[in-house]
Amino acid sequence: MLFLAAATLCAGDKRVNLLPQLQPGQTITYLIRFQSDKTVKTESKVVAPMAPNDAQIDAHGLLRVEVLDVLPEGGKMAIHARGQFLTLDSGVRLKRPGDKKSDADKQRVDPNGKSIEFTIFSDGSVNSVKGLDSLFPEQQQAWRQWVARFALAWTLPADGMKLGEKWKSEQAEQAGAPIAGLHWARESIYVRDEPCRASQLSIMGDVSGSSGAPDTCAVLLTTSALKQKSSSKDATPEDFKLHELRTMGTAKGTDEIITYISLKSGLVVRATEETSQFMDVVVATADGANRVHYNVDAKSHSEVLLVTETPLKQP
Repeated sequence: MLFLAAATLCAGDKRVNLLPQLQPGQTITYLIRFQSDKTVKTESKVVAPMAPNDAQIDAHGLLRVEVLDVLPEGGKMAIHARGQFLTLDSGVRLKRPGDKKSDADKQRVDPNGKSIEFTIFSDGSVNSVKGLDSLFPEQQQAWRQWVARFALAWTLPADGMKLGEKWKSEQAEQAGAPIAGLHWARESIYVRDEPCRASQLSIMGDVSGSSGAPDTCAVLLTTSALKQKSSSKDATPEDFKLHELRTMGTAKGTDEIITYISLKSGLVVRATEETSQFMDVVVATADGANRVHYNVDAKSHSEVLLVTETPLKQP
């Protein structure tokens, strides 16, 4: 019994490196699902410049990624890759009071063979992005969801991780907002190892487990809280100052990400994210003559799945 206990303890202390093992010329395919719902309540007698609109997004598509180069960098590696959407089904619309969702809102968006090139550096930052602006907004959002999940391994401790290990990080809010100083305070934990499989996609778009050999994944849980460093009485971002506007208000939010990373390949096999944000803000002209008060309530859900087999295109 003592020997068994010691063996279990050693297994728990074993550190694993979750960086993906990639080679130039390698291609991988992911199914990305993204849904978001943003509701805005506005109180104003004037037209509000730079104010957000109600909107819904419901998109899912296949993204094929080709690894162009793998470059050693500071004990890790950087990768240069190209991504292209094979398909993208998208329902995107602006909401108006009393609107009812129609099937006509959903349509297939033609990717037109456009691609995006990018580099993931050894610290997990994504730079040298080319071609993103030429994609549809839904494609841009889907790609951002995928690359954020895929690049997670580059942000993990360089000497590997062990079961139960926790770590903290901070990241500035990337989306433009009328409140300055917003950042996400994150806490992550290596929860457990769990059997996992890549997904298989049928021609009809149904997702099922792959018929390939089962894999084992490290399960990582990341929870985040949106924090505000600026004062609620003066929260004006620089771009609003350029438009001679000032803002006051608060913002808060929560985010939960569950990521399954293959212990064998280092590839993200599955990842889900649930985000909720709320903002109460007043935007006014510099002289205070006009002002707009609005509340923004936004929720989103995304899922990224590694796909082993891509269906043939329908005739």
